[in-house]
Amino acid sequence: MSGLFDQEPASTPSSEERLEAPPPPEGPGLFGEPPPPAATPYRVLARKYRPQSFADLIGQEAMVRILRNAFALDRVAHAFMLTGVRGVGKTTTARIIARALNCIGPDGTGGPTADPCGVCANCTAILADRHPDVQEMDAASRTGVDDVREIIEATRFRPLQARKKVFIVDEVHMLSRNAFNALLKTLEEPPPHVAFIFATTESRKVPITVLSRCQRFDLRRVSVSELSARFARIAALEGVTIAADALALLARAADGSVRDGLSLLDQAIAQAAPGQPIGADAVADMLGLADRELVFDLCEAVMQGKPAAALAIADRAHERGADLGVLLQDLLDLVNTLTRLKVIPALRDSPEMPEAERTRGAALAETLPVPVLARTWQMLLKGIGEVEAAPDRRAAAEMVLIRLCYVADLPPPGDLVRRLAEGGTGGPVSRSSGGNSGGDNGGGNGGGARAVAGGGTVVAAAPRLAGLRDVASLLVARREAMLHAHLVHSVHLVRFAPPVIELRPQTDAPRDFAARLAAVLREATGTRWTIALSTEPGEPTLAAQGEAADAARRHAAAEHPLVRAILDAFPGARIEAVRDASVDSYGLPPDEAAPAEEDPEEWES
Repeated sequence: MSGLFDQEPASTPSSEERLEAPPPPEGPGLFGEPPPPAATPYRVLARKYRPQSFADLIGQEAMVRILRNAFALDRVAHAFMLTGVRGVGKTTTARIIARALNCIGPDGTGGPTADPCGVCANCTAILADRHPDVQEMDAASRTGVDDVREIIEATRFRPLQARKKVFIVDEVHMLSRNAFNALLKTLEEPPPHVAFIFATTESRKVPITVLSRCQRFDLRRVSVSELSARFARIAALEGVTIAADALALLARAADGSVRDGLSLLDQAIAQAAPGQPIGADAVADMLGLADRELVFDLCEAVMQGKPAAALAIADRAHERGADLGVLLQDLLDLVNTLTRLKVIPALRDSPEMPEAERTRGAALAETLPVPVLARTWQMLLKGIGEVEAAPDRRAAAEMVLIRLCYVADLPPPGDLVRRLAEGGTGGPVSRSSGGNSGGDNGGGNGGGARAVAGGGTVVAAAPRLAGLRDVASLLVARREAMLHAHLVHSVHLVRFAPPVIELRPQTDAPRDFAARLAAVLREATGTRWTIALSTEPGEPTLAAQGEAADAARRHAAAEHPLVRAILDAFPGARIEAVRDASVDSYGLPPDEAAPAEEDPEEWES
């Protein structure tokens, strides 16, 4: 098996080597002071604090609970598939499972257990990576059929000293298709003394035939709070003082990977002077990140439309060594956090949220509407791509910040369309009669009518609802997207007699549709509306009416002599669409009913 796993047998000490070494001299020797003993090689934190048992694993409670129960009930699978991003503990978990399967206890009589003793011969040999029956293979470099055939051949022989032979295959998705096929039969019906443990970061590349033969565990990313707590304990064991904010920065930079985070912690400890505390500024400089408060300052400057202040903040970050492209990514991350705080207020009390986000972030989220945050997100995404492609990253990042500042005070597109539809901000505004305006986004009846007479006061009149399309336009204006969709696609109008609307909803309409619609109408008009449900067939839905009207327009266009001549001259040509400027957004022409008479009470001199 040395050809497969590249392991050499441990050398047996000679009889002379087994003799007790003489004690070191107590005083100076013949040639002066004795040489100092060889120093123990330094072990990085990721190896020094590698979990040795299921109790040491963090962030994987579901997997640990299942494995503990499996060992307690003697229902341990013969093959495991461990998936997850790098550094979450896949290989570590595989080694713990191997020890749990082969532990014999301190007295040598124990059986498989979820809490391996760590002192028996099998446990110590597996911990030292020198057990002959626990073999690890890197599938990234051993991908062929011949490599898998060596595994299959090895399964025929019983273990040398352990209870089970355990084959740990890392990055198993790198195996070739033929190698997977060669493994299938043995994987489905292995000998009782064999167990397989596979680890991969790309589970989608593993054939489903292999996945179906394994008990799969998806190791999740470790949360920021769990990583921070873990790093704090390790720093205390190392005798290092590190600020909580610095730990949070390291945990966020680790992106759910314990190994990545410990490597960063190692680096942070190495850069600090002995005995000196490690602050957030030092960690931010090490990571090339801008200070979190600096990112908040930049976000406020951008949202207030202050390009000079935004560029000054960017200059300060650049002087401290921060990459402005990374600064934009930090700003993008903050915009996402602010949006989540906006739509999920309960996050302000979540322990997962850092203190700065819970306090300053929550206050900032209160002042920013979701459309503005969404627009900023889109612009930053595009801007970060421009920075990556630009020859001068700093100049490109500054242009992105300037662009953000100059659009900060612009209204969202929906509000802009509504203002234009209502007459804008200058000049006299004529009062809308309340007729069908179709799908004008927020215009017409939806936003209410305004009137000016002789330079007098502008009075907002209640919307006039003359039909179901007026009601649909009102829902668009009030941003009731789901209610509007159900009204257009799932409701048949039986009778429209304000303030009573009789409808026949389809089965896919929500049960509270009538109550929600009545509430919106009452809020918009100040009148109590009754939405009655009927079993009468009623009219086709607005969507069906629009489809029928579109089909009629297509048929009429196809019968036009000029169109027919074109279709005959170009075989295979077809009518893609027929556009009629006179129809509304539902594809229907305006109602022919005369507009209602004006109400003089809506005018004020």
